[in-house]
Amino acid sequence: MNDITLRQARGAVSAAIEKSNEIGVKMNIAIVDAGANLKAFARMDGAWLGSIDIAIKKARTSRLFDMNTGEIGKLSQPGGTLYNIEHSNEGLISFPGGVPIRDEHGEVVGAIGVSGSTVESDHLVAEAGATAATEAALAVH
Repeated sequence: MNDITLRQARGAVSAAIEKSNEIGVKMNIAIVDAGANLKAFARMDGAWLGSIDIAIKKARTSRLFDMNTGEIGKLSQPGGTLYNIEHSNEGLISFPGGVPIRDEHGEVVGAIGVSGSTVESDHLVAEAGATAATEAALAVH
């Protein structure tokens, strides 16, 4: 199993911070590795304390299921195929802001979770971080 490197994780955090500053929000940003373990974390000055846990859980959720957390949210609505899944795995987050990070071969090597604003902004910032990490992997190979 491939794993996200520390360089990629730091690059994802930096890109997420840059995007956060660009859109004027303060975020908590978590990166997990291929095993869903915390690899990197940043709490921007002024970001909500309550969003620390949410950012980490978004990253874990995204990695455990290798999909955007917003997609899990769609599937976990009443009557959905994953209804109540958020109660598994010591608590999952099923709204946008978690995005898988892939290597140069498209394999999931980790995930990013972002929390601190609207779910739309969280997802936008997470996408920026995930893209930066994938681009860093492509640049090495």
